[in-house]
Amino acid sequence: NFETVVNLIGATKTRTGLHVKALLDTGTYPKGVKVDDDEMNNIRLRRHKLHPKWNYTINNK
Repeated sequence: NFETVVNLIGATKTRTGLHVKALLDTGTYPKGVKVDDDEMNNIRLRRHKLHPKWNYTINNK
C-alpha cells in the first residue's frame, strides 16, 4: 500500500547521512499534456544507469 512505500522511502538515508523525505501526492493532474522537443531539450535531465526511465535528476539552469 502507499503508506508502506512512503514509510520505506522515508526511512532511507544516503551513505553520507542525507535523509530522504517522501510524501504521497494525491493531487489531480491533467492527462495528455504534450511537451514539445524544444522544451524537453531545455531541461537539464540526467538519467541514472539503473532504471533510467524512473531514476533521473533534474538540475536548475
